[in-house]
Amino acid sequence: MKWAEISVHTSTEAVEAVSNLLYEAGASGVVIEDSREPDLEHDTRFGELYELDRADYPAEGAIVKAYLPVNSFLPETVNELKNEISNLVSYGLDIGPNSVTQSEVDEEDWSTAWKDYYHPVKISKRFTIVPTWEDYERLSTDELIIELDPGMAFGTGTHPTTVMCLQALEKTVCEGDEVVDIGTGSGVLSIGAALLGAGRITALDLDEVAVESARQNAELNGLAGQIDVRHGNLLDAYDGRPDIAVANILAEVIVTFTDDAYRTLKPGGLFITSGIIAQKKDEVKDALAASGFSIEEVMVMEDWTAIIARKPEAGGTDAEILS
Repeated sequence: MKWAEISVHTSTEAVEAVSNLLYEAGASGVVIEDSREPDLEHDTRFGELYELDRADYPAEGAIVKAYLPVNSFLPETVNELKNEISNLVSYGLDIGPNSVTQSEVDEEDWSTAWKDYYHPVKISKRFTIVPTWEDYERLSTDELIIELDPGMAFGTGTHPTTVMCLQALEKTVCEGDEVVDIGTGSGVLSIGAALLGAGRITALDLDEVAVESARQNAELNGLAGQIDVRHGNLLDAYDGRPDIAVANILAEVIVTFTDDAYRTLKPGGLFITSGIIAQKKDEVKDALAASGFSIEEVMVMEDWTAIIARKPEAGGTDAEILS
């Protein structure tokens, strides 16, 4: 199968908006090459090594890449995408160079390219993410190994938003907890929750490709029987009463269903949200508070934020939120 790599050179300010347009065009993930990245101070407390070559990044702004299947609708999709990006100026956004380019990539070539730079990475005190093609031996008895095959559409599980979610789960999951993973993608957060001892786990995603990817990765980690992967929009396909809900998705989406998350969680339950760019942090915090949550912790990594919020044990009833 052939894929089109759509590359958008834009401003740093417009990265989130452009990423959202690419998702709406059918992309299941984006790659962001930000000109500021080589100058950032990276978190190395878990032993990560960062060797960034400035030549791999644009001189200014950022390049946002996504992959769409090559089909008869592609030219129309790309033209519409160009128009929508150009229209962002009407919202007061600086869209920078606004250059949109396209190239073809074979799926086989993509898979080979992943293997050139995707290696085991320790992302927290206990979690290490290991690609399926790498041999890896545990460094300690309590180390938790997540095996992933990122495939074409999903990342490696090492993006700051995913790392913070896994670190938050590591702090909060108790034996037997019910967990719902909203917008599961590759299923990495559901796998992490299972390895931490969670009981019933439901993984939800609107994208059929994500659903299949999550199922395959759950099976790869020997957890197919524990993780129920379902196709559905946000919480629409979920009928449980979880102890923990986790959502690593765009801030614009999170703020649309904080009320639903509140109603769904057990009293005292936790809502872990990530995928939040720094500029959107207060907007998400305000939405959570308006729904009745109390903010327990705000985590920051590079330009990204994750929030752990709690539904009160008492005094914040479902009836209140419905009034």
